[in-house]
Amino acid sequence: MVRAVLLGPPGSGKGTQAARLCQARGLLHLSTGDLLRAAVKNGTALGLKARGFMDRGELVPDELVFALLRERLRSPASARGFVLDGFPRNVPQAGTLDGELGERGVARVVHLRLEDEEIVRRLLGRGRPDDAEPVIRNRLRVYRAETSPLIAFYDQRGLLVTIDARGSVDEVAQRLEAALFGRQGGL
Repeated sequence: MVRAVLLGPPGSGKGTQAARLCQARGLLHLSTGDLLRAAVKNGTALGLKARGFMDRGELVPDELVFALLRERLRSPASARGFVLDGFPRNVPQAGTLDGELGERGVARVVHLRLEDEEIVRRLLGRGRPDDAEPVIRNRLRVYRAETSPLIAFYDQRGLLVTIDARGSVDEVAQRLEAALFGRQGGL
């Protein structure tokens, strides 16, 4: 069973790679942003609670995020395994995730490494209104501050594999497949 986490800065291709991998392998793709948006759109009880925070521009509390994750992790859709896309974002969330998963915890964490200048180039090329260079650079600072300890946390546990996120979608997908299923101690 695949139980993986993809970490990487904004623009590293986590979402693209997670979706592609999950579709090809029949795995559950868990993106907390997608889960929150779907719960709000569907008007679920958790979605209604989350919506208030989102409407105020506040972070949705971890307990609500974990309730959504728990629901999906316990569903039949997770039978073949799952890939968490960009979550957890910090060490406390990783600890809570470990507690939730118990013995069937995360088996592999793949860090998609990409230099800041390439990230800025990619994100500016998307043309989204919130992708202005100062905003991108601030998002990168926040990501590094929150996630650097998380990378060390998983590395100390022997779960971390870092791959180069440069190149085409296909090239990165091949590196990801090798990190998860190849000679590097795949799942």
